[in-house]
Amino acid sequence: MGVSDRRPPPLVEFPSDDPERALRFWRDVLGLDLGVRSPEEGSGWQTADGRLGVHERGPGPGDTASLVYFPVDDLPAALDRVRAAGGEVIHPGERWAVCRDSEGSPFGLRRTRFDAP
Repeated sequence: MGVSDRRPPPLVEFPSDDPERALRFWRDVLGLDLGVRSPEEGSGWQTADGRLGVHERGPGPGDTASLVYFPVDDLPAALDRVRAAGGEVIHPGERWAVCRDSEGSPFGLRRTRFDAP
């Protein structure tokens, strides 16, 4: 089991207190345009290639700091692997989950296949 070249790229997600300011920042610094997400993608904005996203800051575990979301086909199985490897699942979900690795660093997982439960 390794990372496949066919796997979608990770998503880096940034929370924002002022979304207009954050969108302008990424456009001005990296030349990136972020569009409104579809309902299936969640709330906020992201690049067309799905590599960078911005959402309004909130109180949840994925809402207070930037996170990298790694793509996985089977989210429940990936969460089992996180626990088995000594990590922690902070916020499980059906499409996204926030976890901590064995050293306490937060990261996210996002489900790439939607034909499975």
